[in-house]
Amino acid sequence: SVFIFSISYCIVSSTPSEDKMAAESIIRIPPYHYIHVLDQNSNVTRVEVGPKTYIRQDNERIVFAPVKMVMVPPRHYCIILNPVVQDADGEVQFDAVGQVRLRHADLEIRLAQDPFPLYPGEQLQQGVTPLQVVLANTALHLKALLDFEDDQGSKYVAGDEWLFEGPGTYIPHKEVEVVETIQATVIRPNQAIRLQARKECKDREGNKRVTGEEWLVKRVGAYLPGVFEEVVDTVDAFVLTEKKALHLRATKTFQDSQDIVRRTGEEWLITMADTEAHIPDVYEEVMGVVDITTLNSCQYCVVCDPVGADGKPQLGKKKKIKGETSFFLQPGEWLEQGIQDIYILSEEEGLLLRALRVLDDLDEDGEEVTRKPGDRWLIRGPLEYVPPVEVEVLERRRSIPLAENEGIYVRDIKTGKVRAVIGHTYMLSQDEELWEKEMPSYVEALLVAGRDPVVDRSRETSEGGNATPRDKTRAVSYRVPHNAAVQVYDYKERKARVVFGPELVLLGPDEQFTMLSLSGGRPKRPHARRALCLLLGPDFCTDVVTIETADHARLQLQLAYNWHFEIPPAAEASRLFSVLDFIGDACKTLASRIRGAVAAVTFDDFHKNSNRLICAAVFGFDGEGTLRTSLRFSPNGLVISSIDIQSVEPVDQRTRDALQRSVQLAIEITTNSQEAAAKHEAERLEQEARGRLDRQKILDQAEAERARKELLELEAMSTAVESTGAAKAEAQSRAEAARIEGEGAVLQAKLKAEATAIETESELQRLGKAREQELRFAKAQADLDVARAEALAAVDVKKFEAVIQALGASTIRDIAVAGPEMQAKLLQGLGIQSTLITDGSSPINLFTTAGGLLGFLPKLSEA
Repeated sequence: SVFIFSISYCIVSSTPSEDKMAAESIIRIPPYHYIHVLDQNSNVTRVEVGPKTYIRQDNERIVFAPVKMVMVPPRHYCIILNPVVQDADGEVQFDAVGQVRLRHADLEIRLAQDPFPLYPGEQLQQGVTPLQVVLANTALHLKALLDFEDDQGSKYVAGDEWLFEGPGTYIPHKEVEVVETIQATVIRPNQAIRLQARKECKDREGNKRVTGEEWLVKRVGAYLPGVFEEVVDTVDAFVLTEKKALHLRATKTFQDSQDIVRRTGEEWLITMADTEAHIPDVYEEVMGVVDITTLNSCQYCVVCDPVGADGKPQLGKKKKIKGETSFFLQPGEWLEQGIQDIYILSEEEGLLLRALRVLDDLDEDGEEVTRKPGDRWLIRGPLEYVPPVEVEVLERRRSIPLAENEGIYVRDIKTGKVRAVIGHTYMLSQDEELWEKEMPSYVEALLVAGRDPVVDRSRETSEGGNATPRDKTRAVSYRVPHNAAVQVYDYKERKARVVFGPELVLLGPDEQFTMLSLSGGRPKRPHARRALCLLLGPDFCTDVVTIETADHARLQLQLAYNWHFEIPPAAEASRLFSVLDFIGDACKTLASRIRGAVAAVTFDDFHKNSNRLICAAVFGFDGEGTLRTSLRFSPNGLVISSIDIQSVEPVDQRTRDALQRSVQLAIEITTNSQEAAAKHEAERLEQEARGRLDRQKILDQAEAERARKELLELEAMSTAVESTGAAKAEAQSRAEAARIEGEGAVLQAKLKAEATAIETESELQRLGKAREQELRFAKAQADLDVARAEALAAVDVKKFEAVIQALGASTIRDIAVAGPEMQAKLLQGLGIQSTLITDGSSPINLFTTAGGLLGFLPKLSEA
């Protein structure tokens, strides 16, 4: 490219050196260089080629200095714009005025040749460029720009496209454009490429393809797409295992790899039984990978919309599959409630079933029975049960173990009758269900609160306890404590019963507790406490009553009443619950009597005789004027046995302040006297303690001196013992060191002797092993030599046998008699009747030989 730019620059403009060159008359042109000379008379430019010395004429001008010719080495080319016209012999053509003729606006590709100059008007459009080497599995996408015919005689029309496939060297043509370089796509095992036709064509297998058609190429190796083929994607195969299958759907009606016609929208599975690896076709859409469904011996499943023998889903149908088995769900199939466990029932379990469709079944006695839709029945264990598709499992039931004081409520779903089952294990039948007994909210709260009626009787109802939810199907039970009663009312029988403690109450389906709503607090507030049981006493209650004396002094009394119930006969036991708030009723009655009695006396009289006045007001007097000891309420048998006045406080603030001041003054006087006595006693005790302290100091000093004396004596004794012990210890240590050194020398000598013996023994063992190994090696080598000799002998034998067999018996016989026969024939040819041949060193008996030659043999002498 630099060379091209320099030429263009020389042609277009001139430099001072070129101006100087143009002025020179003698131009020396080196070899393989050329110049352009302009004849200013004819205005024609010609080429002068070196090597030569050119003498410029006056009417001539040198266009540019000598320029190197264009050299195209082997396997290179260049492109010339506006090339010269050449005849059939390659000679350059000139016009009438001597100007070289050019093919304007044309191109010429020149390959390797001798260096050549550029004629006036020629331009080097593309410099010397190596020819493009097209490698294997590579191709050039070519496009014809003009109609032409190549060297092989193939004709191309403008717009034609084709491939130049490697390996090879592409020689460019001016009529051909290189669109792109196409690389082959490597197709690995379990892989394919997806091709699309850009226009109607034939693929490499000769199949006709229409524009836009797609297909797969699965042949392993490098695939070079055709000129009208486009690689859309590389498709990897789905590797299938025994536990995985491929769910496919057809996007267009086609024939798959198994020669099965698939309709548009059809779905199917490809499993390992079909192929180990599947490459989806262009018209196959992968919906997903389906895992295998495995059932063990204790599992089953229900397949909805199963695929029939014709491969089509049977909508609305169901199929039961029981393990042990493994299968793939076909497209459109789904499991109802997934994989389910087989119902394994024990002796205490059962299954409540309902028929969805008509089916023939066996009852508990083994007899055939026809179940109609909606029929319910119960099967009991022990057994294993797999429900058919026509049967629905409503419930798994267990026998309910009940103790002697436990029960459940059972309702018959056909009649609606509710009954209580108490004291034995029971399993519901197919027509029974557990019934929940509803209780009033306040009764429910008392039952689940877990409060003790006796210990927690003073707690407010609103105070929470450890409430645990009640099983409403269980029979309601309540433990009546000692000396208490509970009333239960049966709404069905319309009668009440009273249970005295200690007792356990179990409510029937139509029974309810009678709840007591009692007053509480001080002063009493109605409905402060609720209770199910009535405590019969004796017990007490406390109340605050405000009274006013005759002189209008208002006082607040805190009173405590002791009470109990009189136990009536059994027939009249319900009289105990005739007054639900007996506390509030009694406190109101007593407060009314006390206020009436106090209103008739003054404050001083009440203050002096408060107990007698209150007891008289509450209990009253009998006919003889004697104070009664108790007060009885006839409706429910409540008895007030005593009254305790716990406190009396004025309600008026001024009266309260005056009493408070007098009380404080008395307290202050008492406090001062006690303080003086305590101060005097403290001083006396202090003097005594100081005297005891001084005496103790003197005694401690004397004791310290005695201890110091003992310490000095012990130090002296310790110094003497230390000096004696050091000398003795040194002598003992030296003796011990000498003894240890001697024992160590003896032990060292023993160990050295043992080591020498061990080394000698190990060397002997090593030599023995070495000799043994040498003997084994020699024996093995001898065995190998023997085996080799035997093998060679066997080979020779086999070779000889093979040669003998190859030659044959007749051939061997012919070889054996060939010499004598040839000699006999030779003698016959020479006309010799007989001959004798000897080596000259062996003696011959001529006496018998002559006779033998004549045919006379000597007779053998008779023995």
